[in-house]
Amino acid sequence: MLPLPLQALTPDALGRAFGVALADARKVVAAVHRGEPVEAATGVRREVLRAIREGGRVPALEVRSVQRSELDPFVKLALATPDGHLIETVRIPLERVGRFSVCVSSQAGCALACAFCATGRLGLARNLESWEIVEQVRQVRATLGPGQRVHGVVFQGMGEPLSNADRVLEAIRVLCDPCALAIDARAMTVCTSGLPVGIRRLSREAPKVRLGLSVFSARQDVRRRLMPIAQAHPLDEVIDAVAEHAVTTGLAPMWAVTPLAGVNDGDDDARALAELVRAFHTRTGVRPRVSVVPYNAIDVAGRDPYARGDVSRFLGALAAHGLRAHLRYSGGSDVAAACGQLAGRA
Repeated sequence: MLPLPLQALTPDALGRAFGVALADARKVVAAVHRGEPVEAATGVRREVLRAIREGGRVPALEVRSVQRSELDPFVKLALATPDGHLIETVRIPLERVGRFSVCVSSQAGCALACAFCATGRLGLARNLESWEIVEQVRQVRATLGPGQRVHGVVFQGMGEPLSNADRVLEAIRVLCDPCALAIDARAMTVCTSGLPVGIRRLSREAPKVRLGLSVFSARQDVRRRLMPIAQAHPLDEVIDAVAEHAVTTGLAPMWAVTPLAGVNDGDDDARALAELVRAFHTRTGVRPRVSVVPYNAIDVAGRDPYARGDVSRFLGALAAHGLRAHLRYSGGSDVAAACGQLAGRA
């Protein structure tokens, strides 16, 4: 049996794995996430520490590159897994100085093949383990200076998080645990292209974590054309699950739309989206938070098949149909760190 990755264990899980009292398990987990050896857990019996040291390990992701944007304070880390896959993680500055969110990857590559996403061009290599997800946050935390901290986490990097729900939920439990990384669940968002089973599971197992949905278009025929997942899970089916999440958790979902010129940025698209939001609000009593995300070129060689839609005009069209949306800033495009650009480049 391989040694257990200690940074992926909550105190409860560590206690079960090693037969350790919860109070001792908390001390060990705290030591691990302070970056100290297991032996630094004071007050724990020596034989207990020996058993954990022999049956556990703290594996690492290799930092291949750290790229700092010259446009804004975004930082992208390219990290190598032990079996050689490259994944990318982005440090996102928040409005409050010294506070950051971390955009983490949940898979090496992605199987969903959304046409406007660079990761979707890679195909799926494998799911990431829970320790590999947690370790991305730990690696970003290591780049911070005195007085700075990780405030939130968004599962919107490489891969579809809800296709790897077991490991993502395990990682969330560690990220939230006060003895581990102590990040408030309310400052976490899991983003999905639309997997109803996973959305419902998220509402049950992580009810304080927010949900983000890539809508792309409220017109099913348009959505199906560029998001193959819509062929298996039509938008109505996805919205049913999102509505259940909203009612169960009381949290407003975030709906993201990326306008592409001549594809989903017309008045018909704006009208359909406004109608969908109104229907959702009437049904659930919860109003989705709609964000318009500018398209970022995904072909660094300049052969991109899509062009950015007129974001200002699309926001105006939404407003004309009674829907107030906000423009989401997507930074780090000069180092391919912006939304849709992550593709495992060292």
